[in-house]
Amino acid sequence: MREWNFSAGPSVISAEVLKEVQSELLEFKESGMSVMEMSHRSDIFSDISNNAKKDLINLLKVPDDYDVLFLQGGATHQFSMIAFNYKHLSSTADYVTTGSWTKKAFYEATKIFDPNEVFKSDEDICKKVPNIEELRLSKNAAYLHYCPNETIEGVAFHEIPKIDTPLIADMSSVILSEPLEVNKFSIIYAGAQKNIGPAGLTIVIINKEFMEMGNKNLPNILKYSEHSKSNSMLNTPPTFSWYIAGKVFKWMINLGGLDYFEKQNKLKASLLYNFIDNSDFYENTIDASSRSIMNVPFNLKESKFEEKFLSEALNNGLLNLKGHRSVGGMRASIYNAMPLEGVKDLIKFMDYFKSKNN
Repeated sequence: MREWNFSAGPSVISAEVLKEVQSELLEFKESGMSVMEMSHRSDIFSDISNNAKKDLINLLKVPDDYDVLFLQGGATHQFSMIAFNYKHLSSTADYVTTGSWTKKAFYEATKIFDPNEVFKSDEDICKKVPNIEELRLSKNAAYLHYCPNETIEGVAFHEIPKIDTPLIADMSSVILSEPLEVNKFSIIYAGAQKNIGPAGLTIVIINKEFMEMGNKNLPNILKYSEHSKSNSMLNTPPTFSWYIAGKVFKWMINLGGLDYFEKQNKLKASLLYNFIDNSDFYENTIDASSRSIMNVPFNLKESKFEEKFLSEALNNGLLNLKGHRSVGGMRASIYNAMPLEGVKDLIKFMDYFKSKNN
């Protein structure tokens, strides 16, 4: 039996998907080779990549006036790629910094032009996200950048801001967790290693009209338009990660798509938060309206028990519960591939540990 992996990323992948990948690892469908060995320009891989793209478009109901790109470099590469592409549209862009990843995105943009940090938390950890529509936004911003779900701090937006500025979102840790109105965004980007598949792949969903507004003077590798023209094969893509992502998309569709996963994810999160909130041993300090459904940070009210908690959790098959080094404490990442049973086992252990040490 597999143990429960609560890692924030690279993170848990469905055992069903992994078994299917395992069965095809040495040879993919009588091709004589593994997917890892085949040319990205072969007919076989073209079928794999095109089917994955179609399934992602189907899952998210991506409109026809958007393209879906399968790129490299992680979300971190997008921090600079976005700024390089759109800095010529205005002297500034607006950034909402609610956690570690948005702070990094803002910092990278400052190396390229003069972005405006329209919100930053007064505390080390943002406990409640702002209403973006009520912020003092720039009149001529090239775009507004935010992160609907901060992986490290476990703070989230649950409403899409209604603003006129082109909206760009880092959805690395929340994409595919629930239905999404793609047409509200100019760019959505996400590293794959949380809800999509292995590390090495980055998904970019981009409005075609906005894409064509990108800086024409950049090297081709930095132009969204060039990646789009080449169907994400301007250079050799991360083929094996793309292949596994396609398996994940099929798995999700077969289970009922985003409506199914939204119900499962909200149920998992509510069970865990309810247990924490009703405990005098654990705590989560994020405002209830801004809590992530993907990443649940929590502290033991007596920090002296932390190392013991992690050690015993590991012995009970509960992996990677240590919080990020920048914030400490514990964190349970409960992405799509974490089943309800895993969350129930975590709660059972937390209750047991409390009774033994309280």
